[in-house]
Amino acid sequence: MLKTLKNLIVLPLVWLMLIALSLLLYLLSHMPRALSGRYYHYLSRLWCRLFIRALDVDLRCINKNTQALPEQYILIANHPSALEDFGVPALFDIYPLAKAGVRDWIVLGRISDYAGTIYVERGSADSRHAAKKALLDAVKAGKNIVIFPEGGCKGSRIYEKFQTGAFDISLQTGVPILPVFLHYIDQNTFEWTHQTLVQKLWQIFKSNDNRVNYYVHDALSPGAFKDRESFTLHTHALYLAWQKDYLD
Repeated sequence: MLKTLKNLIVLPLVWLMLIALSLLLYLLSHMPRALSGRYYHYLSRLWCRLFIRALDVDLRCINKNTQALPEQYILIANHPSALEDFGVPALFDIYPLAKAGVRDWIVLGRISDYAGTIYVERGSADSRHAAKKALLDAVKAGKNIVIFPEGGCKGSRIYEKFQTGAFDISLQTGVPILPVFLHYIDQNTFEWTHQTLVQKLWQIFKSNDNRVNYYVHDALSPGAFKDRESFTLHTHALYLAWQKDYLD
């Protein structure tokens, strides 16, 4: 009863703040790109946090790491839902990789583009190559990036293999991999399958169990691996083990 009453009061205010910030970011995105920068990146992350709250999601960052996070990292995560496109930037100071279609969204596409999102057409070898170069350049410039090594939204179970791109960039730059395991308590509702983004977000909003855990594990140094294949296989095995811990 108290939770329902709180939501009746708080959620409308959150939505109003979200709409206001969306309009501000949209207007700012029409300025020359040279005027974008850390301030816009920060505001876009604030937008993500408001959006998560507006969806009434209880997003928690749970630190399983025994060592301090590195100053710079390449964040990787499993990709079971649509929520992580907003949840990961809400919690971590990263620049994301997204499918090219996101850029065409009327408001969100323009905001994400101006905020520094890197886009890829997964079916195009040229686009994948260009995106990897952009990610590599971003890391060399000192930025944190996020890559979903499953190669797309593959469901609540860890996919049979990981793509090697994130691990190759790590080896080339010496920047460690930060593995984060995403766990949605209501897996059936949060898992993204055939629904449109709007349909999925509406289902998430209506979920009876809105708890979401993002488990942060110790960073993996590329110096411990001889090539991207062994690095990839080792990390995939870690995710399979964490799947048993968190999902089974």
